[in-house]
Amino acid sequence: MGVDTARRMSSSQRFGFLVGLTAYFIWGSLPLYIRAMRHVLPQELLAHRIVWSVPTALLLIALAGNWRDIRAAFHWRTAKWLILSGLVIGANWGVYIWAVNADRTIEASLGYFINPLVSVLFGMVFFTETLRPAQWVSVAIAAIGVAVVTVAYGHVPWIALFLCMSFASYGVIRKKMAVDSRAGFLMEVVVLVPLALGWLIWFAQQPDGRLMGQGGWDIALLMAAGPITAFPLILFALAAKRLKLSTVGMMQYIGPSIQFLIAVFIFREPFGLTLGIAFAFIWLALAVFTVDSMMGEAKARRLARAARPV
Repeated sequence: MGVDTARRMSSSQRFGFLVGLTAYFIWGSLPLYIRAMRHVLPQELLAHRIVWSVPTALLLIALAGNWRDIRAAFHWRTAKWLILSGLVIGANWGVYIWAVNADRTIEASLGYFINPLVSVLFGMVFFTETLRPAQWVSVAIAAIGVAVVTVAYGHVPWIALFLCMSFASYGVIRKKMAVDSRAGFLMEVVVLVPLALGWLIWFAQQPDGRLMGQGGWDIALLMAAGPITAFPLILFALAAKRLKLSTVGMMQYIGPSIQFLIAVFIFREPFGLTLGIAFAFIWLALAVFTVDSMMGEAKARRLARAARPV
């Protein structure tokens, strides 16, 4: 009996790792999709990303058979927060699309590298969570890295700061909501659909406007924006339920690492010595943060085992 349970747990963890890896690979490869659609305006791609996320979310909810969760998501007490999170994540998507098309993918990846550290600070501010000394050290090291980036770019890396702050804010809002991830995602995009459709209709009426890109493959690629947006979110939710917190914490760096490699080796964005030093500080901060998190989780497990009655 115990062996069977262990096997089931091992199989569940393997599945969690696989779907988590898939989610982060999709997120990491997203710049390739955005760059392939570079002939489409950033706001046009954003609008289609929102519009086609609605049928994708409905399909995922239908497959899961959890229609009852939609009522909870559309109840005003929950909906008002999901409206806010929808606006925040929509702004995040828009800035990210613009950044990739403006040859600033490295700066965008920086935002997601430092996002975990910002999330820790937000946890302290909004959820009265305490920071361990090592976490304070990692935040300080990351701050030095951001300062060096500012020197390297000659200006404050506002794209990186906006992306990490907006995504961390999104996480804070969603943490407060006890709602199914698919139903919550549906509510978020439904809020944005009137804005997206309104812009698309207006744009189609302009002299150089269009509704579905330049036709042909653009139609399929724009429709694919919905699944590309929704699937990794669902896969991540499946992984988070099956994996240890430390495993999920280490996997979250896969996405920005792939983005960084794409920016340097495929997009050929400039990456000089000063920027390299800045990223070295960021990666050192993440190493300190990750090791401390793993040690903290291990200590918590030991204390939990010690507290069990014999």
